[in-house]
Amino acid sequence: MFVTLEGPEGAGKSTVIKMLAERIRAQGFTVLVTREPGDGPVGKQIREILLHGEKIASTTELFLFLADRAQHVEAIIRPALQRGEFVLCDRYSDSTLVYQGYGRGLDLDMLRRLNEIATGGLQPDVTLLLDLPPEVGLARQGSKDRLDLEPIEFHQKIRDGFLKEAEAEPGRWVVIDAKQEVDKVIEGSEAALKLRF
Repeated sequence: MFVTLEGPEGAGKSTVIKMLAERIRAQGFTVLVTREPGDGPVGKQIREILLHGEKIASTTELFLFLADRAQHVEAIIRPALQRGEFVLCDRYSDSTLVYQGYGRGLDLDMLRRLNEIATGGLQPDVTLLLDLPPEVGLARQGSKDRLDLEPIEFHQKIRDGFLKEAEAEPGRWVVIDAKQEVDKVIEGSEAALKLRF
C-alpha cells in the first residue's frame, strides 16, 4: 500500500509518519518511510537547493521538485512497492499541485500532466491531509526554511488548495484535524488506514 501524508507547514507530518510506521510494523508489515524532496543521494542535493538556497523562479522550483519526484519514484518508491512493502511518504505530487499551483499560480492542468510524467502514473492509495490553520502551523516551526518564510497569505492559499483537492477526490483523501493532540492525530490516521487494508 502506498500512503502519502500532506499538509501545510507545521502540521506534524514527520512526527505522525514515524509513529504510524511503528504501529503498522507492529501489525506485521514491512514499512518504508520516505519523503519529498530529499530521499536518496540525488534528492538530498535537490532538497538543499529547494529549501536552503537562494530565491528561485517558480518554474525552476517546479522542475526541481519534479526531478526529485521522478528519481524518488524510480529508485525508492516503486522498488519498495514491488517488494510488497507498505510505503509511507511525507509529501508527494499533491504538494506540487498545491504549492506551485494554488500557491505560486502555475496552471493546475499543466501541473497534473507534469506530475503524471514524473511519477509514471503512480498514485497513492490513500492520502492523509493533516489540516490546521497556517498561523498555528508556522508558530510550531522551530527553524524556518525558504518556504516557511513566505507571507501568511501564501500559506493560506496552501491550506485552501489542500482542502480543495481533498474535496475533489474524497475516495483517496482523508482529512485529519492536526490541531488535536498528537496521539489523537495518530489514532485518526491509523483508523483511516485500517479501513483500507
